[in-house]
Amino acid sequence: MAKTGKPIVLVLAEGRPRVIHKIVPLASAIVMAYLPGLEGGQAIADVLVGEVNPSGKLPFSYPASPNGFTTYDYKVVESFGENHVSWEFPFGFGLSYTSFAYSDLRMSVLKLARTGKLAVSVAVKNTGIRAGKEVVELYISELYRSISPPNRELKGFRKVELQPGESRTISFTLTPDDLKFVGLDNKWVVEPGEFRISIAQLQQTFTLE
Repeated sequence: MAKTGKPIVLVLAEGRPRVIHKIVPLASAIVMAYLPGLEGGQAIADVLVGEVNPSGKLPFSYPASPNGFTTYDYKVVESFGENHVSWEFPFGFGLSYTSFAYSDLRMSVLKLARTGKLAVSVAVKNTGIRAGKEVVELYISELYRSISPPNRELKGFRKVELQPGESRTISFTLTPDDLKFVGLDNKWVVEPGEFRISIAQLQQTFTLE
């Protein structure tokens, strides 16, 4: 089919991921339909012909190989050597028929007290030519911990609908409770230290006192 030069759209109707690593370079687009039920055909057709602008994001990391299953919040120490993390599409990935640009990531404080709150905001703009919805995902990474930390953890998300050229500021509020993890004694704990906030390609750091 690829040798004909015709565009190929791959529709994945599946309850679990199949390895499609060799097919991905041949496809012009890929639609993740999961198991959509009796009305799934109409829903998929609406997406394919452009009646519906898709806006979903992957709730898991799509593997690139039969043994490539891993959680998105893997520990950095697990990504070396034979255990190098590899996936076809990362957790939270998803495209639509428009495009979005992020800018102006701001934090209310650079040092967060144990009883304080941290307000985070970011500007999102629809840079395409049609209306669309975008899922704004906020991730936290603790740079140092008494036990090895995950590379990142999803701590908030918002879905926003924007018209072409429209921009909006999306806000989140974090507290020390959002920075908890299970310590060596199997109890929840919050440790002071440096943290990194990531939204799309933007990053900022703050310190928990």
